[in-house]
Amino acid sequence: MNLPIKKVHKLIIGSFIGPFILTFFIALFILLMQFLFKYIEDLVGKGLEWYVVLELIVYASSTLVPMALPLAILLSSIMTFGNLGEHYELVALKSAGISLRKIMMPLVYCVLFISVCAFYFSNVAMPYANLKMGALMWDVKNQKPTLALKEGVFFNGMDGFSIRVGKKEKDGQTLKDIVIYNHSNQSGNKNVMMADSGRMLKSENDRFLIIELFNGISYEESGTPNTINDRKQLLRVKFKQHEVKFDLSTFQMNRTDENLFKDHYTMLNIKQLKYYEDSLTKKKASETSYYNQNYRAYTFMDKKFAIDSNANASIKLIHPDILANFPKASQPGILASAYATIRNVKSYSENTAVDQEKLSEKIRRHEIEYYRKFTLSIACLILFFIGAPLGAIIRKGGLGMPVIISIFFFIFFHILSITGEKLARKGVLDVWVGMWMASLVLLPIAIVLTRMATTDSAVFNLESYTNFFRKISKRIGAK
Repeated sequence: MNLPIKKVHKLIIGSFIGPFILTFFIALFILLMQFLFKYIEDLVGKGLEWYVVLELIVYASSTLVPMALPLAILLSSIMTFGNLGEHYELVALKSAGISLRKIMMPLVYCVLFISVCAFYFSNVAMPYANLKMGALMWDVKNQKPTLALKEGVFFNGMDGFSIRVGKKEKDGQTLKDIVIYNHSNQSGNKNVMMADSGRMLKSENDRFLIIELFNGISYEESGTPNTINDRKQLLRVKFKQHEVKFDLSTFQMNRTDENLFKDHYTMLNIKQLKYYEDSLTKKKASETSYYNQNYRAYTFMDKKFAIDSNANASIKLIHPDILANFPKASQPGILASAYATIRNVKSYSENTAVDQEKLSEKIRRHEIEYYRKFTLSIACLILFFIGAPLGAIIRKGGLGMPVIISIFFFIFFHILSITGEKLARKGVLDVWVGMWMASLVLLPIAIVLTRMATTDSAVFNLESYTNFFRKISKRIGAK
C-alpha cells in the first residue's frame, strides 16, 4: 500500500519526540542527583533560602546538558526504531516501497536542528550558566553554617564569642545552664558569663540574636599585665537579668560580584576564547623572548670583569683550562662569580620553565573549551546514526535492551572524551586531536552501522546469528 510520505514523517517524528523528552529529563535528573551528592556537605546546615537552592539547581542543570543531551538522543533513537521494528512497522513501510533512508530522513533533520540548538546553547547559554553557578557556589561554600546551639557543645560560630548550653527545651528558645566566653578583646578567657537559664530571641529584622540571661554571674579579669607586680583585678557581678546581643550579619549570604569570575575559560564564548587565547600566546612569546635575552646576557663573558680583576685586558686565551689564563690572585673571585652566575641562571631557567608551562596549560584549556562548543553538536549527530541502526537490529522498544545498549555506547563515548581531554590538557596530544578523539573513533562505527541498516545487510539479522550458533552447538553435541 502507498502511504502518504508526510504522514509517515509525522509518525516517525512523533515516535521520536516523546522518548527523547522523557530520556533527556531522566538523564538530567540522574546527573543532577550526582551533583547534589557531590556538594551535599557545602549545602547542608547553611540555612539557605529555598530560592537560592532552586537557583543553584537550575544553573547546575544547565551545565549538565552536554552530558544528558547525547545520551538522550542515543537512547531515544534506539527506542524509536526498536518500537517500529518490534511492531513490524518498519517491515510494513519497507514493503510499501519506503526505504530505511527515507524513514530516517525526518529524524535526521530533527537531530540537525537539535545539534544547531546545542551549539547555540554551548556558545551562549553555557558560559552564562557557568558564570552564575560559579559565583553562587563560591558564595555557598563561604557561607557560615546556621546558628545551631547543641547541648553540652561549645558553639564558636559567633565572631568573638564561644557559647555552651547545657540543655535546650523543646520550644527551641528556652535554655538552661548557659556559659558565654567573650573573646572580642582577643585577650583570652578573661570575660565569662554564666547563667542558670535564658531565652533566645531574634530582632525584628533578623539582624541580631538576643539572649536574655537569668540568675547569673559575670566574671571579668582586668589589670595591667607585664608590669613589675603584674597585679590583676577580678570583677564579679551578679545579675537577675542580663541581655546579650550578637550580630547575625555574618550568617547572611553575601553575593559576590560576578565580574570577578567572568574571565574564566568555562565562562567565555567562542569569540572571547579566541581573544584570550591570542593574548596568552602573545604573552608567552614575549616572556620567551625576554628570557632568551637575559640568558644570553648571563652566558657571555663580561669584558669589564677582566679589567676589574686586575687582569690584562689584552690577555689571550691560550691555555685549554680557561681559569689558568687569569692571574692566580683573581681565580677565587672568578670561581665564586661563576658559581653565583650558574645558580642564578639555573634558578631563573627553572622559574621561567614553570611560568611557561602554566601559560601553556592556560592556552590549552582555552583551546579545549573552544573545541567543546563544536564537539557537543557533532556528538549528537554521530550518536543518532549509531542509535537508529541499532534500534533496527534489536527490534525492542521500551526501557529494557535499549537502555543497556545505550549505556554501553555512552560509557564508551564518555571514557574516550575524558581520556582525550586529559591527554590534551597535559599536552600529550594536540588539543584538537584530544577533543575530537571520541567523535573520530565513533564516526566509522556510525557510518558502517547506517550503511548496513540501509542496505538490509545480513549482519543486521539476529536470526542469522541465532541459526549460526545453533549449528555450532549441534555439531559440538554430535561429536
